[in-house]
This record gives sequence, structure tokens and C-alpha cells, in this order.
Amino acid sequence: MVLRMPQSRRGLDSFENTVFLLGLLLLCRPQGIICDYDTCSSSDNDCGSFSEGGWTSAVVYHDTPGSKRCTIPERPASTSIEEFLSEFAFTQPVIFHNLTDNSEFRELCKRSNLLEKFGDSVVTTSSSNTYSYGRSKIKLSSYIERHIEPTRVSAFANETHYWFGEHESSVWDPLLSRYRPPVYSLPGHIGASSFGIGGPGSGVPFHFHGPGFGEVIYGAKRWFLYPPSYTPSFHPNRTTLHWVVHDYPDLAQTGNLPLECTLRPGDVVYFPDRWWHATLNLETSVFISWFLSPV
Repeated sequence: MVLRMPQSRRGLDSFENTVFLLGLLLLCRPQGIICDYDTCSSSDNDCGSFSEGGWTSAVVYHDTPGSKRCTIPERPASTSIEEFLSEFAFTQPVIFHNLTDNSEFRELCKRSNLLEKFGDSVVTTSSSNTYSYGRSKIKLSSYIERHIEPTRVSAFANETHYWFGEHESSVWDPLLSRYRPPVYSLPGHIGASSFGIGGPGSGVPFHFHGPGFGEVIYGAKRWFLYPPSYTPSFHPNRTTLHWVVHDYPDLAQTGNLPLECTLRPGDVVYFPDRWWHATLNLETSVFISWFLSPV
């Protein structure tokens, strides 16, 4: 049987949403439950599966094109600071495994612990487009219990909000101070943390800034990177999920695929200055970034 894509935008959205709903049916099928987008939510114990820490995982997103590839260099935690500076700091990204022991921080980031200690705290969510110009404030409990839903392929990035990067230090310092950052740095730079939680299919399209590290505490986050010398083709108001489904397969044909890999708990990626990068949360993911800035 040949599956033909509809030609109109309206037809395409309908087709994508049908595929999305079928994916959710598959997600819920292990429990023998028939559910759709309106009933299969991240806070519903009857739909989906739960990863360690009480966060939901949506296995449908693990089958996006190229999800098994890992082309970013990987190094052990025993890598010396000298090797980091000479091979990666200024030239290419790298992934480290179990770089620091963040088991205490990870315990604090369990769903139940965050709801108990910070549920009434107000967080600022940002739109998931390249410029992240949309802002909205919401209690963390409402965000976790009602707004971490699987992202639709057809959704526009400015309509998709998730929490990353913005937090009041007076509220979140007691938690973030327990994080043990990577042992590596750059000469004349200091680090600053950025914490967030994103639902399945969420993420940020391609953008760039200064150097830094990204670590997954819970879940699974897919990273895509291009060097500063190459500008990737993408729509700034389309989600990374849309780019992966619609644009990524063409890149495989032309040989212009990015460096990429899926990070899991304990994995840390380093990206040099001005490297393009985009992210896609394959599951509900708790993550933290450690950005390096000149003194």
C-alpha cells in the first residue's frame, strides 16, 4: 500500500494529527487502554509509561528519523582538562558520560520532590521558537500537572511553551546550588546554570550563543549541532519535532546531516562558542545547562 501525503496545508495538518493520535494509541496500548490526545496526558497514570523519577516517557518519539544515530565524539570522565582544551574546547562538541556525581541533585529533581518543595513557585515559560520571545508565567504545579503534553508535529513553535532558562535565584538557588557542574571550563570564563523541564516532543529550534554544557537529569534529549561555518536551513517558527519529521530525511539524502546524539541521565554534551544547536526531548526531560561567559 502506498501512503500519499495530502497536498493542502489543512490536509497536511489533519494527516499529521492522525499520525500523532495513532502514536498515542500505541503509547497507551501496553496498558490495554484506548486513549487520544485529550485523555492521554503526561499527568495521567493510565497512559504512557513512567521513567525513573516519576516523569512520563512517550516512546512514540524514540522512533523519529535518525533517532539511533550518535555522531558526536564521546570521551570518558577521566579525560584530562588539557585534552579537553586541546581537542574540543574551541573546535568541536564532545559528550562525556558520568562526568560528575549528581545523584543528590537528581534525587531532588524527582517529580514528587519538585512538586512538594516548589509546586507553588511561579516559573516563566518561553515559546519554543528560535528567538524564544513569547513569555508566560505559571505555577510549577500547574505546568507539571497540566501543560507537559506531547507536542503535535503540526504545532507552531510560538504556540508551544516550555520552561527552560528563566528562574528567580532567590527561589531556585537552594536547588541549583546542589548541582555539581562539569569539571572543565575555559580560561577567563565563569559558569552559570539554567534549569528546565520539557514534555515529549518539546525542544528549541536551531540557535547559537556562547559555549556551554548540557546535562540530562531525567528523560532523553536529542541534540543536533552544526559548526559556525555552516548555517542550517530551518523555519524559526517551526518546532524541532517538525524539522526532524519533514526536513531531516532530505538532509540524509544530501549528506548535510548535523552532528547529533541522544543524551540520557548522566550524559553531558559540550558545545563550543557560536555552534548552531537544536534540541528535541524524546521523553519528559529534566535538564540543566552550564553556560560559560567571559569574566
